[in-house]
Amino acid sequence: MTFEEKMKIFRETFLIDDNVELNGDTKLSSLDNWDSMSKLSLIIIFKDYCDKKLTFELLDSFITIQDVFDAMD
Repeated sequence: MTFEEKMKIFRETFLIDDNVELNGDTKLSSLDNWDSMSKLSLIIIFKDYCDKKLTFELLDSFITIQDVFDAMD
């Protein structure tokens, strides 16, 4: 999956408009809707799109969007 495909999934899942600038270095904590529900959504993304089980330990280690995308590979 390309960076652009991952970003599209990320934006759709977290309801982030295309006019909001995001890149790999964007800190998850800077996102308005980064909360416990967002973290649960990430677990579903990993299962549905990557066929991977996302542990809470790994989830808690994510700082940036790139951290999430790297774990998706």
